[in-house]
Amino acid sequence: MLRTTLAAICFAALPLAGAIPSGHVTPPPSGTVTPAVVDAFVAEYREKTGLPGAAVAITKGTEVVHAAGYGETASGDPVTADTPMAVASVSKSFTSLAVMQLVEKGKVALDRPVRGYLPEFTMADPRAERITVRQLLNQTSGMADSTFREKSLPQPSTLEGAVARLRTARLAADPGTVFEYHNTNYQVAARLVEVVSGEPFAGYLRTHVFAPLGMRNSTTIDTDRDLPDSARGHLYILGQAVALPEPTGFGNGSGGVLSSANDMARWLIAQNNGILSPESVTEMRTPSEQDEEYALGWSVGKTERGTPVVRHDGDLFTSTAGQLLMPESKYGVAVMANTGTAFADSGALMDALVAMIEGGTPEPPSSPYLVTDLVFALMTLVTIGLAARGVARSRRWAARRTGWQRLRLLPWLAPLALCATVVPIFRVLARGSDIMWIQVVYLYPTFMIWLVTATVAGLALIVARLIHGSGRAAHPSR
Repeated sequence: MLRTTLAAICFAALPLAGAIPSGHVTPPPSGTVTPAVVDAFVAEYREKTGLPGAAVAITKGTEVVHAAGYGETASGDPVTADTPMAVASVSKSFTSLAVMQLVEKGKVALDRPVRGYLPEFTMADPRAERITVRQLLNQTSGMADSTFREKSLPQPSTLEGAVARLRTARLAADPGTVFEYHNTNYQVAARLVEVVSGEPFAGYLRTHVFAPLGMRNSTTIDTDRDLPDSARGHLYILGQAVALPEPTGFGNGSGGVLSSANDMARWLIAQNNGILSPESVTEMRTPSEQDEEYALGWSVGKTERGTPVVRHDGDLFTSTAGQLLMPESKYGVAVMANTGTAFADSGALMDALVAMIEGGTPEPPSSPYLVTDLVFALMTLVTIGLAARGVARSRRWAARRTGWQRLRLLPWLAPLALCATVVPIFRVLARGSDIMWIQVVYLYPTFMIWLVTATVAGLALIVARLIHGSGRAAHPSR
């Protein structure tokens, strides 16, 4: 789940570059949730925002209120209710369920050390031997991005590899003392399921979760390379949705599940229909003492109107997803959108649908992202123009300056310095959250296009002026 640590924190003074214009989305009649109303709202949302494709599931008790797909995939195919899309960190709920199934069978105990079930789980920190299964699931193991750069390190290709690369890692805190959202917790948990069950994690979910629930279009994958065309996504650039590959990353166990609107409807119904014992459901929805919201693969909270909910959001750099349960009314909502974490379309849609269920009216989308994109596009063109002019006049510049005066070129290195330090700066602003350089590009595309352009322009200008300056020094009579 990236939105809270990536899109919301990085460069807090800089608006996220995107393309959701301000505008009014006509709300449905208060309290009315029907397929026709949902379809009309999603259609208008897509028209106002440019969202390429989405899938929506709404359930109540054991009934499906509505399940549908809208728009197109990144390859141009229609999104239907059976189109597999990425659910990102919503996958953690599936991993947690798999672990709880083993708990109910007596094969795993939540408060026993992970090493007892997964001997290969070793770290360069003796405290890791005390990490329990529960601490993996409620993210209090002590593992954190600040001490293990799980995104920027070379990426594994299997769950076994994901656990193996922890051998040189250290903990950021004693197990059970601090909450830190860290994807590796769930990769270790998924590997534990493999070892204890004797089945590959994808096979386990297929046999013990997807097939029993009738989720025919659902699976789990390892890396970005395994994403089918239907699950690929977009960035907004200058008001247009641009299909781009997901940056390199490993996500099985923590963010690898693909599912469809129809399948997510079955999943939501199962949460209220005996998929686990009441005791296990209570365990999964009980937060730790270290964080009042995060439980075992689910978060607990309330809507703006005070309705208790259980939810989990998911964010990739090119797509987002969300799921939400309203235990009192037995409603469930799931949304998948094929735009990235910087634009939060799935969350906005889900919140709007929940507002309808509660009898309210959804908030219309409103954002200055398109204006921001245009500003950076203009800055890029101006930068290119100024650099070209400076290079063309570099001989004249060099003729007028000698020696120490050439130090005036140093400010042109500022874009290069920022370009080189953008990741460390991000980590400081995001309190240690890890990221790769290319992922910053995906979060802030037009800003980074300008920054790279400014870097190249500055270097070109410096080189041109130094070349002409050195030529003048070699031939002073000229």
